[in-house]
Amino acid sequence: MAAEVLYGRNAVLESLRAARRNHEGVYIGDFVQTDDRIEEIRRRADAESFPVRESTRDEIERRAPYGHQGVLLETSRYPYATQLTDEPGPEDLILALDELEDPRNAGALFRTAEAVGVAGVVIPERRTVEVTPAVVNASSGAVEHLRVWREKNLARWLTSISDLGYWIVGLDGGDESVNLFDADLPLPAVVVIGSEGRGLRRLTRERCDLLVRIPMYGEIDSLNAAAAGSIALYHLKEYGA
Repeated sequence: MAAEVLYGRNAVLESLRAARRNHEGVYIGDFVQTDDRIEEIRRRADAESFPVRESTRDEIERRAPYGHQGVLLETSRYPYATQLTDEPGPEDLILALDELEDPRNAGALFRTAEAVGVAGVVIPERRTVEVTPAVVNASSGAVEHLRVWREKNLARWLTSISDLGYWIVGLDGGDESVNLFDADLPLPAVVVIGSEGRGLRRLTRERCDLLVRIPMYGEIDSLNAAAAGSIALYHLKEYGA
C-alpha cells in the first residue's frame, strides 16, 4: 500500500515531473474535465507504467480533503535530502524554518523558495511542520523540486553553516532589527523564518548575524510568516551582495 496520497492537479503533476518518489497509481474523478495538466498526468503515468483509475467523486473525497480537484496520486513518502550543501556558491540562498507549524504558510514559503531558486530548505526534526500531502498541495507541488533537510538542532546547524561562509539573516520584528530595505544584505545567506506566533527562538536569534524586519505602513502591525518570508527571499535574491 502507498505511504502517502497526494492530491490536487499541480501537486500530482509536479511530483510526477520531479520523479523523486516511487509512484504506484493515479486516480482521476469521472467528473473531471480534461485539460493540459490532466493529459500530461496521464502521459507520465503511462510512461512510468503505473495505472490510471477512473473514480467517482465519493471515492476521491473519501481519500482526500478539499482541494483535491479530482486527482490523487498514490506514492512513497517525501524524499528528504541526506545532504544539503558543501561549499557555498557566491549567491546561494538557503531557507530555514524555525518551528513553523501551519502547513499553508509552509507550503507558500516552499513555493516561493523554489521560484527564487534556493539551494535548499532546512527544518527542525521536531515542532515544525513536515512535508505532508497538505504541504505539497499548498506549495502547488513546488516542494517536490526542493532539497529539504531535517536537522535535529537548528541553532547548532546555523553555527556550522556559518563556518562555511554563509551569513545568517533572521526575520524578526524586535527592536534590534533593521529595516529590510535599508540593510546591507550579504550573500551567500541563510534566511531564517520563525513560528507564526512566537517568531524566532532565543537560541536561533542569537545565531543570526543580521536581524531584519519588514516595515508596516497600515493599521496592522505584522504579516504572516509566508508573506513576510516571501518578501525577504525575493529582496535578498535581487539586492543581496
